[in-house]
Amino acid sequence: MAGRNDPNGTNRDIRDDFRAEIREFLGTRRAKVTPEQAGLPVYGGERRRVPGLRREEVALLAGISSEYYTRLERGNATGVSESIIDGIAQALQLDEAERIHLLDLLRGAGTTRPPRRRPAQQRVRPPVQRVLDSMSGTPAFILSGRGDILAANHLGHALYSPVYADPVRPPNNSRFIFLDPRAIEFFRDWDQVAGDCVAMLRAEAGRDLYDRRLTDLIGELSTRSEEFRRRWAAHNVRMHATGVKLLHHPVVGDLDLPFETFPLGADPSQVLLTYTAEPASPSQDALNLLASWAAANDDIERSAPATDSEPVDSSDTPD
Repeated sequence: MAGRNDPNGTNRDIRDDFRAEIREFLGTRRAKVTPEQAGLPVYGGERRRVPGLRREEVALLAGISSEYYTRLERGNATGVSESIIDGIAQALQLDEAERIHLLDLLRGAGTTRPPRRRPAQQRVRPPVQRVLDSMSGTPAFILSGRGDILAANHLGHALYSPVYADPVRPPNNSRFIFLDPRAIEFFRDWDQVAGDCVAMLRAEAGRDLYDRRLTDLIGELSTRSEEFRRRWAAHNVRMHATGVKLLHHPVVGDLDLPFETFPLGADPSQVLLTYTAEPASPSQDALNLLASWAAANDDIERSAPATDSEPVDSSDTPD
């Protein structure tokens, strides 16, 4: 996607970017499904030139003509019915996130809306900030669709102090994960985190290929990180609303923190992210210690320790 946009927006069909995304997305999904997985017969002497399903096999499974599916995969998305989309999703064994992404791309391929020149700066409404600040025992953040940390409470600042060490504002999770060497130590499950990050950026791009800040970020990451380029080319998408994050904080050590994300109805491009710990667990002890450290450091961004410092032993904290 990065690099396709014409900065002048002239002499081009703005739907071409969506058509290219449809072609690449469906092509990568076909490559992931084998005939055996799809329940199709494979004959012993058959030589296949593609790693997964052929276009005609997807068409057969979806109940449409091969010519129609080929046109669709090439980005001709005019008049695609919901039943056809359902058939293709079933044939390619798409999960819910992939199906939504395909719908977003098909919708974009049918638009004639010109790209926005000056995207509005995202701001967190004061009542939302007050909600964050009221969650004193829970690290909480407001994130944009591209991973900007738009706001955080004091404990959130403390938890993500390595991320806030980057002087670029707003701090961005995606940039930290792929461009900051501290990320591999901070995220103990970095490989999973990196995959989820790219998959969420890909889904966000499907909703709006012409979000200038998003395309700028993807362009920066693609230019500076081979790891990001490799993962981006896979066209994976994912919804990542809940799970457990495995962190290593430079002050308090390891934390295993379940997280939840909540969309903000009045701000559709923003989500509330919260972390909690299992009661009476070592992670809860570490979170309590982090809260004490945060209370003693009013300016978390200035007092954030280097990630190679020794974590405090939680056993030294008073009962």
